[in-house]
Amino acid sequence: MQLIVNADDFGLSHSVNSAILQAHERGILTSASLMITGLAVDEAVDLARSTPTLAVGLHLVMVNGHAASLPGKIPHLVDREGRFPDNPLVSGLRAISSAAAREETRRELEAQFARFATTGLALDHVDSHLHYYVHPFIFPIVLHLAVRHNAAGIRLPHDQLSLGLKSDPSRPIRKTALAGVFSMFKRVYLPKVQQAGLVVAERVFGLLGSGAMTENYMINLLNNVQVATAEIYFHPDTEGGGPDLGPNPGDLATLLSSPVRLVIDQKGIQLSSYSRMSAQIRCL
Repeated sequence: MQLIVNADDFGLSHSVNSAILQAHERGILTSASLMITGLAVDEAVDLARSTPTLAVGLHLVMVNGHAASLPGKIPHLVDREGRFPDNPLVSGLRAISSAAAREETRRELEAQFARFATTGLALDHVDSHLHYYVHPFIFPIVLHLAVRHNAAGIRLPHDQLSLGLKSDPSRPIRKTALAGVFSMFKRVYLPKVQQAGLVVAERVFGLLGSGAMTENYMINLLNNVQVATAEIYFHPDTEGGGPDLGPNPGDLATLLSSPVRLVIDQKGIQLSSYSRMSAQIRCL
């Protein structure tokens, strides 16, 4: 199996940036998703430029964060400080509330891709904060921009409910609903992504374990998942006290875990990235 081990929220804060660098240099992390409007994005870009072995993608922010555009350019989407609503439902309704809001949404997505391009980093993949980009209006725009900006892959969350509940049986109703909704989105979007030539992992884990990606959870996944390609994403941090779903130090501990590394080695799992998978496909 080829396994992408990704960290979201790169650029959110100094402590998150530090955790991602540690997880890559001392652990199993292979890639990170850059929050181009994060408060510590400049530091993250400098770290990425000096660490070419770390693949970097774009972590789009259209909810619970700041915009790349000035507030006056997208008044239907953000407040006076340029911040999106924290609630994905509110943000989603704003994005489709009018023709002006839809055009502003397109403009803001273009701005975030353009800002990533100015870093000079190769675009390994595209995903988004709180998976907001699976919104039926937004995903076609994101896919078009991903192709235009030469992304290697795109994340389509597709967790496995049975493994998620086996690893952590808490909140079964919520997990069942999440697994069903995102499985539906993948069925709809996968043919379009494949036609566009972008890489998609067969399974993407992290949705059902977000905030609790423990060592035992990870080992159970590695011992039971049976696909050729997979992504597991984390939210590591060197500091605690954050939101329930992360970032958190627990995710960092799992990424640095010796027992987790041992299972990867014993099972012959190949640590990879969307760019490496794309390059292998081109060579076939």
